[in-house]
Amino acid sequence: MFACLILVIGLYMGANNEKEDQLINHEEPVPKVDQDLSASEENQKDIELPEKGLLTLLGAKSDTLKTEYGDPARIDSSAYGYEWWIYNNNLNEYFQVGILDNRVVSIYVIGPDTLIPPFKIGQPVNELFAQNMIQAEVSLDHESSAYKFELSEGDMNTRPLVPIGDFFAQLYIDKFTGKLSSARFVDAKTLIKQRPYELVYRGELLDSPELSEEQWQLIEKGAELQIFDITNVMRIRHGLNKLSWDEKTSEAAYGHSKEMYDLEYFSHTSETFGTLADRLKTANVFYRVAGENIAANYTDGPAVVEGWLNSKGHRDALLNSAFTHIGVGVYRKHYTQNFIEHWEE
Repeated sequence: MFACLILVIGLYMGANNEKEDQLINHEEPVPKVDQDLSASEENQKDIELPEKGLLTLLGAKSDTLKTEYGDPARIDSSAYGYEWWIYNNNLNEYFQVGILDNRVVSIYVIGPDTLIPPFKIGQPVNELFAQNMIQAEVSLDHESSAYKFELSEGDMNTRPLVPIGDFFAQLYIDKFTGKLSSARFVDAKTLIKQRPYELVYRGELLDSPELSEEQWQLIEKGAELQIFDITNVMRIRHGLNKLSWDEKTSEAAYGHSKEMYDLEYFSHTSETFGTLADRLKTANVFYRVAGENIAANYTDGPAVVEGWLNSKGHRDALLNSAFTHIGVGVYRKHYTQNFIEHWEE
């Protein structure tokens, strides 16, 4: 995964030193085959599923979700076979649910008022670690194959993986506040497909489905809207104004993501279209202050925003009180987030 930030002031101004701004989190994990691997339960203490709250729906039918929480505000595609049902009518209760074959296979929660016992958004990390066994290795068996996820020290400190019943909790920790920022809950099959950590396996390696151009377009649009929503949840959490969507800024961001993917580079400066200031000028975007976050190879929209939040420069852009509007552009797994303080002509 890669992430990068830039900030420009005025209608035309040069970029910051990009080498200082660029953040390399880690390379996309490459699975390793181990013929002798067997999933062990030793020292792996699972948490039981709760009897109340949103997590009771893990593995349930989608009709049960509708009965409990109503129809979603929208349905987005994902790159992993399931659909994201988005519940964003109240950003303080924001969550999205992954549905595959009419079953709940994943839940992502960032709204602080959403009940997800035994966890709670905003929970202090010391309390979280005291209540849960955080391990460097998490093993599981699935359909006669064995898998072991290996977490680095950074993973354990900022996004530990905790077994919970037959599911797994991926806990996103805000390292600047020391609190639980959001949480993702997935079944074993989805976790294996996403491979968010180093993986050793024996048997069959499950892959994500092959996607058409039309399917990717739906996934990209959904990721853009999720990044928009989640960014605003984070800003509200810190007492800041919500950002409004700006379509011209979004088009500029999308063009940059697509070019980075097509030309296989990772930079704020395009040899074709120039700096952020150049690109916003071409898109007829008028602003007083503008900022940009870019990233690549993250699992999806929620993962990339949490990645930006845990990097000082990117966080400063996410939580900059001067910004009033945002545009997000996603192409495949390249992400561009442009912020502006709007300025009328």
